[in-house]
Amino acid sequence: MDKLTKRQLIESLSKEMKITKKEATSHVNHIFAEITRTLKKGGTADINGFGKFAVKMREARTGINPLTKEKIKIKATKIPNFKASKTLRDEVK
Repeated sequence: MDKLTKRQLIESLSKEMKITKKEATSHVNHIFAEITRTLKKGGTADINGFGKFAVKMREARTGINPLTKEKIKIKATKIPNFKASKTLRDEVK
């Protein structure tokens, strides 16, 4: 099974665009930073043909400590969420 890492993404971008790895690193980091910044503000990052990044709210709930088996309260929290576009889903099939 293949796995794409940030390093591989940078190397691929560097070769494809004929730019240095330092420049490619800057571009990749900028894209990730913009998506993160948008999500922190509560927005969504909608990348046409790829998918949508958004923030979902996970409600407070009761859990069980696996060591002591006692019930604990788990606070509500925000979590990042990704929904693949139809184009991406069709490509993966």
